[in-house]
Amino acid sequence: MAKLRFTALEELLNRDTKKVEGTRIPTSDYFGELVFDRPKMKKYLSKDAFEHVIEAVEKGTRIDRRMADQIALGMKAWAMENGATHYTHWFHPLTDGTAEKHDAFLTFGEFGSMVESFSGSLLVQQEPDASSFPSGGIRNTFEARGYTAWDVSSPAFIVGSTLCIPTIFVSYTGHALDYKFPLLKALQAVDKAAVEVCQYFDKNVTRVISNLGWEQEYFLVDEALFQSRPDLVLTGRTLMGHSSAKDQQLDDHYFSSIPERVIAFMEDFEIEAYRLGIPVKTRHNEVAPNQYEVAPIFEETNLANDHNQLVMDVMKRVARKHKFHVLFHEKPFKGINGSGKHNNWSLSTNTGVNLLSPGRNPKSNLQFLTFLVNVLKAVYDNQDILLGSIMSAGNSHRLGANEAPPSIISVFLGSQISAMLDELETRVPDKKMTPDEKTALKLDIGKIPEILLDNTDRNRTSPFAFTGNRFEFRAVGSSANCASAMIALNTAVANQLKVFKTEVDALIDKGLKKDEAIFQVIKEYITYSKNIHFDGDGYSEEWVKEAAKRGLVNVSNVPEALKAYLSDKAKKLFSENGVFTEVELEARTEVELEKYTKKIQIEARVLGDLALNHIVPTAVRYMNTLIENVQGLKDIFGKESDYQELVSDRLDLIKQISNHIQYIKNKTNDMVEARKVANKIDDMEKKAEMYDQKVRPYLDDIRYHIDKLELSVDNGIWPLPKYRELLFAR
Repeated sequence: MAKLRFTALEELLNRDTKKVEGTRIPTSDYFGELVFDRPKMKKYLSKDAFEHVIEAVEKGTRIDRRMADQIALGMKAWAMENGATHYTHWFHPLTDGTAEKHDAFLTFGEFGSMVESFSGSLLVQQEPDASSFPSGGIRNTFEARGYTAWDVSSPAFIVGSTLCIPTIFVSYTGHALDYKFPLLKALQAVDKAAVEVCQYFDKNVTRVISNLGWEQEYFLVDEALFQSRPDLVLTGRTLMGHSSAKDQQLDDHYFSSIPERVIAFMEDFEIEAYRLGIPVKTRHNEVAPNQYEVAPIFEETNLANDHNQLVMDVMKRVARKHKFHVLFHEKPFKGINGSGKHNNWSLSTNTGVNLLSPGRNPKSNLQFLTFLVNVLKAVYDNQDILLGSIMSAGNSHRLGANEAPPSIISVFLGSQISAMLDELETRVPDKKMTPDEKTALKLDIGKIPEILLDNTDRNRTSPFAFTGNRFEFRAVGSSANCASAMIALNTAVANQLKVFKTEVDALIDKGLKKDEAIFQVIKEYITYSKNIHFDGDGYSEEWVKEAAKRGLVNVSNVPEALKAYLSDKAKKLFSENGVFTEVELEARTEVELEKYTKKIQIEARVLGDLALNHIVPTAVRYMNTLIENVQGLKDIFGKESDYQELVSDRLDLIKQISNHIQYIKNKTNDMVEARKVANKIDDMEKKAEMYDQKVRPYLDDIRYHIDKLELSVDNGIWPLPKYRELLFAR
């Protein structure tokens, strides 16, 4: 049965990539066919079970065990009809990917026979071995027990022959060991806080949904060339390599025609994505050679994040079939643009209103301004936490490198919205408004949609830019789990909305009308948050100086940025909103510090190995060839006067190569010693700082001399593919 079904699916894929009688099968015919979505649940579940699931998704109610058994039976029936033989709880541990353990739909029946089975208890909760997952000291290695619990809000799906059930991952003590669990709590917090504020404007609003549209940038490298670069294989980036004579300086790759081999990969990858219900919509060449982007239609944040993690996995698998390797590292190649994962974020209501989009009347536009200004204040108050949420070893190479926002968090609003906020600040009185003042103000508020028609340009230098109906958090790295940034942002906004409602209610209690109270608080927030608002060039030196005057955070040091999560402010923010306990926050920070430390450690070890075992022997070999050449010329010309002039250039080259070799050897040995010192430090915070300050600088120092050798040594014996090969292979 499974074999026949698999063959049928292969035929579908073949038909989708080839023309059938001059046409293609519409994507809508197979979109989501491998997802246990609502139409399939309605077909395979009883009416009671289906309604039970929908209520759990929309209202957060619990799935009782009796219903869980019915749901499990229906899910198993659908999965097996689609070729599944195994199931897994699919989760997001605190690593750079997802995790899964596959179990067969098998159990012992009567008289030792085998039967397919899948119960509600297996669906709802599992107990995987959690001993080797990062926990930040929450648990000991010998304590292996951890639990995965079904996330009913994200539908199950099939990959290959395995039914994948999205789950949260917690320790035996209930502490979060993943990205999904705190993300769900952050989304719940912003939902509750936003609904209460929406009640000022529309009593029909009972739910607010956080939406996310990610833009995934990536590089494609020929698989054979990738395997020939140990640094790419082991670290995801090139630790050495001189720039190609031609790279991105002509801007000829951006939005140009997609190469045939690449478009074949994209088409196959998109088919897989569509079958998994991932609404990828946009594909194009990015700025750097061999760099591309894929972006989907907006979805609810939790589902969008699951889809992003799944997309990255699908891309890797499909790329191998096309003899490519996908690079998600933020800066795989020095000197050209790196890759980000822009997080386009907005809030919408159950009534269909985008809270960050203006409406058709003053009332809806006041609601828009309320949420816009509260987001502005939330970012200002929590800029250090937002920076910490996106900081990593890879992203530190990219931020501020003229292709990404700087590490100074600021908010771009555009000239027209900025002018309107300035006017509100000066016009709204700090007392009761007269009828004329109210009318004039509401008339101006009503003009917002017209203003925004010319205010949708993007500021690519802004880490957090308003783009007409959403905010674009541009600073997120391409390899990151979107949840980290989304946890920080949604929690910050939730907290701010709670503060806003408290302040507005206090003014209402003092006798102000609702609109007057809202206007007054908004005015205060506009004034208070001015420092975070910047519409200019984030790359300029003038902005760095100005940001310092404004007291904005400017930290490019990863360990320092991560320590924002250990502040009393962060602990209060996350604990009071029910997202992280202090223990979880401290543990998570330790995990990130350890992750950073280990990545620098791996890079240092790989660079040392390549430098001493590949580059130096190659340079010595070429130097010996030059020495033999010089000696041969001396044997031919003897002491003739033109001998020195004849070989002077070669003697200079020999000296240069020798100096580079000596420097590489000395600095590599120094780097090893620095690692030894750092490795003896038990405190993870101090260890990360030591690796950042004492080990990491050697990577660039050693690279400089290796790259100089690459320009001098015979190309025929250079041991690694060069940038011109890696970046322009088709």
